[in-house]
Amino acid sequence: MKIGITTMRRCGGLLLSAPWLMITWGFVCAGGELHPAAANSPVAQGRTLYLMNCAHCHGVDATGDEGPDLHGLDLPDEHVARIINNGKKGEMPKFSAKLDGAQVRQLIAYLHTLK
Repeated sequence: MKIGITTMRRCGGLLLSAPWLMITWGFVCAGGELHPAAANSPVAQGRTLYLMNCAHCHGVDATGDEGPDLHGLDLPDEHVARIINNGKKGEMPKFSAKLDGAQVRQLIAYLHTLK
């Protein structure tokens, strides 16, 4: 298993990544600049949840792999939450026992950023 170590340009900090893991030290970079508050934003938390729970099927960049591409979802949040919580028989596991309501909302906030 290979783990890459990359220093964030102009952002400072350290980024450790593998297909199944991403650890950041410092802050989240947005447009090449660090924004300390962004590290705890619902979108940043949702991205972390996505990488930990969804990327192995939907791809690290959410363009699809075993699961479908998640860019440009045009579904109501309640519908997306229902799919995340209940899964799709034979297609997607349910996450209701693993993710609480706040985590599902954070994950949905991240999915909205995928254009």
